[in-house]
Amino acid sequence: MIDISNPSTLAWVMLPAMLFLSILFLLRPRKGGYGSPPMISSTVKIPIFGPCVEFGRSPMKMVKRCYDDYGPVFTVPILNQRLTFLVGPQAQEPFFKLSDETLSQQEVYGFMKPVFGPGVVYDATRKKRQVQFQSMANGLRVSRLKGYVSKIERETTVFLKEWGDSGEIDLLKALSDLTILTASRCLHGDDVRENLYREVSKLYHDLDQGVTPLTVFLPNAPTKAHARRNAARKEMVSLFSKVIQARRENKNAGGDGTDILSIFMDLKYKDGTPVTNEEVTGLLIALLFAGQHTSCITSTWTSLFIMKNPDIVKRVVKEQSAVLGGDAASIMLDYDKVNNMELLDNCMREALRLCPPLILLMRKAMKDFKVNSKDTSYIVPKGDMVLVSPSVAMRIPEVFQEPEKYDPDRYAKGREEHKTPFSYLGFGGGMHSCMGQNFAFVQVKTILSILFREFELEMVSDTMPEQDFEAMVVGPKGDCRVRYKRRKQTA
Repeated sequence: MIDISNPSTLAWVMLPAMLFLSILFLLRPRKGGYGSPPMISSTVKIPIFGPCVEFGRSPMKMVKRCYDDYGPVFTVPILNQRLTFLVGPQAQEPFFKLSDETLSQQEVYGFMKPVFGPGVVYDATRKKRQVQFQSMANGLRVSRLKGYVSKIERETTVFLKEWGDSGEIDLLKALSDLTILTASRCLHGDDVRENLYREVSKLYHDLDQGVTPLTVFLPNAPTKAHARRNAARKEMVSLFSKVIQARRENKNAGGDGTDILSIFMDLKYKDGTPVTNEEVTGLLIALLFAGQHTSCITSTWTSLFIMKNPDIVKRVVKEQSAVLGGDAASIMLDYDKVNNMELLDNCMREALRLCPPLILLMRKAMKDFKVNSKDTSYIVPKGDMVLVSPSVAMRIPEVFQEPEKYDPDRYAKGREEHKTPFSYLGFGGGMHSCMGQNFAFVQVKTILSILFREFELEMVSDTMPEQDFEAMVVGPKGDCRVRYKRRKQTA
């Protein structure tokens, strides 16, 4: 029996209890103040840790439940951090319209610095970041996209020849390989694609695998994945430094000069300082990260959804003949033809609505700001993490009719359900919308145009794969195998 009358014994008993209570005090949810959004209660009845457990089990189910229970604006307490969610077009408006001075990306995505490198994107000053983004936008403008179509077409045609006349293939893996080939051709240039593709692909793989859920919280934790990531970035800088030097010594070394590496090489900041080779490499990595997963996942989902709907397959093939005319299989693609494939465009758009690769978009509130939601206004306090969930927002029945149904015609003239501002978030929205979305549409539509013209395709499985919500970028989880048979060409 413990003798609590002894002061020494009492101290040893009280110390752990006080330490435990102090930890609970530090972890308690921070209050939001007057007019702040409602704080949710978790279905997991564990004090303080309940919301963490529920959110960890299934973020999307929790966000949907809270939307149903609390409305479009609510706050989830994760230990001492407040996560405020905005769901629906009206509530999401400030998320996409406010500047970085109020809602900042930099504080949220700083964990990508070890991948992109110092002074690049989220680690750059605001002025430098603006110049970097503008150079990316220049590389993805329409005049450049027109030159990329033939490059993507050539890569796709060569890639699909290796399939033979019939067989079975894992579509996710195949399209992952193909999208990085086409991206390398357009972003890095002919010299890198022809001579260094295998090295770049392997290094990219190590960089990609070096971004894990742990990275978000501890980006420099001493793990094997982080060690390989750091080594890969160092080697990538060395590799592209040699490419840049070779191009500067021989202006014709990079091919036709339309790749984005050519733009980055000549980049100068507003004070006249030239971009470093390390920064050029970081910008290339950032673009590849932004596009590779998104295009691969989107092309896979779009293909599977089309295959799952035989009537849509017929319409897609018919559209190819209508747009290309004559023997569609032998017609060369160009930007205008790809742009006129409205049904294929809508099929891709609808796949992104149902299965967006990024299920959560985040900012940090640097100032208090106001959110309107139906007939109520809230003040989101400074310090909150502010989140939008495209997965939940794009399945609201008040915005999208029969939201669980794959229906590409919802974007056609006369319906245009996506026209409500900030309702469709396939590529984000507002001032931070994805600047590569036009490239993504060109890349994916070019690949799928050739794929569905050349092959009859069917899924091996009777059911669609699930979404892999455990992944950093959410793709298909399950059987993505398809059977293919080359179409007979007309004489």
